[in-house]
This record gives sequence, C-alpha cells and structure tokens, in this order.
Amino acid sequence: MAEKVKFELVSPEKILLSEAVEMVVIPGAEGNFGVLPGHAPLISSVRPGTIEVYEGSTIAERIFIAGGFAEVTPERCTVLADEAVTVSSLDRGAVEAELAAATTRYGEALAVAEKGNDTDKLRFKAAERQLAVATAKHQAVDASVRH
Repeated sequence: MAEKVKFELVSPEKILLSEAVEMVVIPGAEGNFGVLPGHAPLISSVRPGTIEVYEGSTIAERIFIAGGFAEVTPERCTVLADEAVTVSSLDRGAVEAELAAATTRYGEALAVAEKGNDTDKLRFKAAERQLAVATAKHQAVDASVRH
C-alpha cells in the first residue's frame, strides 16, 4: 500500500473531510502546491480555487474553496476554509449569475474608490474579493466539464 497523508478540510461550521489520501493539491497564495507524505512543514494562505484530492494518479474529489489557510506537516495537511463546496454540487447558472453580479459590483466600486474616501476603498476591496471568488468558482465549473 502506498504511503498516505492525512487530509482535513475544515470550515467554520464543521470538519468537511478527514481522510488519508495519496496526494492533495491546494490553491496556495503563491500558486498551487501538492502535498505528499513527508512534505516539509509549511503554512500558507489559500486563494479562491479548487482543492484536488488524488488517489493514485486520478483526481478522486474536487472541492471549491473561497480562501483560507493551509498547514502542512510531514504527516498531515489541514485546510481551514472560509467556504467549501464540492465542485460537482455547483450550479452553472447560479455561478454565472454570481460572476455577472460580482463584475458589476466591482466596476461600480472601482469608479467610486478612485475618488472616494477610506470607506469607499474598503467597499472596493470587498467587491474585488467577491469578484475573485466568483471568477474562481466559474473556472472550477468550467474545469469540471473538461474532466
């Protein structure tokens, strides 16, 4: 039997996944990184994107996360996610509507923030984050169609 690493995905509400896996790929702040047994210790912020859980050379599960943090040790990978949902449960129409709304909010917030006060700039940052999450979710749905 191949060595495995313990993978835990935790949301604010509950533990979503806790199992031994062969490899997990995480959308880190500086790019995707894979975790295998024996990985060097690491703490990273996680950007909106898709976690891929591998069994053998096959992706066994794809989970969209809106962001969070990952902690890696040689034996374990724990992701604390702001929001997490399986890619297969995402509705394409709802995701496209969310992306359109986020794009509109972003454009409106950008126009105001350029000449606005600190509150306007904070609204822009929130709109920018919403757009990043919606874009990543849309990419996850598109990628699931190709797989």
